[in-house]
Amino acid sequence: MQKGVNDAKKLALIPLILMIFTSVFGFTNIPRSFYLMGYGAIPWYLLSGITFFIPYAFMMAEYGSAFKEEKGGIYSWMEKSVNPKYAFIGTFMWYASYIIWMVNVSSSIWIPLSNAIFGKDTTSTWSLFGLKATQTLGLLGVIWVITVTYIASHGLKSISKVTSVGGTAVALLNIVLLFGGIFVLVANKGKIAQPVASASAFISSPNPAYQTTLAMLAFLVFAIFAYGGLEVVSGLVDQTEKPEKNFPRGLLISAILISIGYSLGIFMVGTFTNWKEVLGSQNVNMANVAYVVMNNLGYQIGHALGLKDATSLAIGAWFARYVGLSMFLALTGAFFTLTYAPLKQIIEGTPAKLWPGKIAKIEDGIPKTAMWVQCSIAVVIIILVSFGGEAAARFFAKLILMTNVAMTLPYVFLSGAFYSFKKNKQIKKPFEIFKSNASSLIATVIVTATVAFANFFTIIQPAIEGDLSSTIWMIVGPVFFSLVALLMYNRYEHVKEKSPVKVSTKIKPEHK
Repeated sequence: MQKGVNDAKKLALIPLILMIFTSVFGFTNIPRSFYLMGYGAIPWYLLSGITFFIPYAFMMAEYGSAFKEEKGGIYSWMEKSVNPKYAFIGTFMWYASYIIWMVNVSSSIWIPLSNAIFGKDTTSTWSLFGLKATQTLGLLGVIWVITVTYIASHGLKSISKVTSVGGTAVALLNIVLLFGGIFVLVANKGKIAQPVASASAFISSPNPAYQTTLAMLAFLVFAIFAYGGLEVVSGLVDQTEKPEKNFPRGLLISAILISIGYSLGIFMVGTFTNWKEVLGSQNVNMANVAYVVMNNLGYQIGHALGLKDATSLAIGAWFARYVGLSMFLALTGAFFTLTYAPLKQIIEGTPAKLWPGKIAKIEDGIPKTAMWVQCSIAVVIIILVSFGGEAAARFFAKLILMTNVAMTLPYVFLSGAFYSFKKNKQIKKPFEIFKSNASSLIATVIVTATVAFANFFTIIQPAIEGDLSSTIWMIVGPVFFSLVALLMYNRYEHVKEKSPVKVSTKIKPEHK
């Protein structure tokens, strides 16, 4: 193991859980789910948890425990379980999507910060050096990406500090929602704002737009992808204290907390929010519903305390500001993790000669050159989109469509490789939940089928609604990234054949 990694403080269980939390759990999914489906969201989250997230977390835990010394995360897992080409296509597609995610978030992360400072989104009025708002946000995005890359390139210790702050902020936000909801419920003598007249309240939606079969299937996909991101931390297994125990333990604890957290959170929103009175307005949408819900919680707490209406409204405004601050900190933590973890996996897991020049070089345990190349690519795209006018904006919209499925399709690669992993008796498995071939096969089929359905429906939904162009671009994305990955891997195989020294598919000496 590298000296830099040995010298670094390894991840303990709690920081690992917080890092998983910031990568997977999205607080805004709770108010958004209640807005779309009311209590009817809960069964879909439970179904998604049972058919995807819990067994998927078990798979990740088994992979991580078996490959605790591997630095390449999901690439190494799939390479050892299936073959290198299969692993590279899935990992490259997944990694490329995160670069577009970085570009998108670098300009939108300022919205929750604006809400925290000003109590509302004022980013459309921001201007630096006489630039337009879009250009100003782009400039801020460039500064943000460079700053995060600089800090993250100093090692895991600096990243874990930031993600711990982000994870703690999200955890506190959920505590505020939980105990605030309980307080309002007790103060109202057990009367909940959104009544449960019968069991149908947990099936049907109060939202008129979400009462068709197509809309419900769309929400199921929303619920499945709300659990996404667990594989991001797989590249940190070799930097976790006692990885054979702490890594699976951290995954399982996180999976249980996240699964319970989503369903409980949705129910708690209903204890103080009447859908028709609070969310039925045309001014409420997916972008602002989290602020509306938490503003209402603050108002209801003030009302329960017998405070004046103006004071209750002020409390609500401060609750909404705290949402903005928490979301900013959570996105910051996720940004640090996603700047480092996906890149680490694809660089340290793959053969060094797959990459041109010194991109695969590891310094002080960090792929610093690759991080700055990644930063440069993101900065160029940000500048083009921010300063390139409408044509560039339309191009970026197509890039987002291309990565919609490309980001989640690798889940199919990972779950699909699990049965091969279990059947390979040469792989030592210190931690096992699926102990028989039958249970391993059932888990593989259920998880793979669930994610495959979610991706398939994501692709066809726009076409069903009359937007064939979006469907085409979502198909183009995975096909394009797969072709690029195949070309890169074929080039590597050609170089390997011509090389007098055999190139291993394991980590090269340059990585040490």
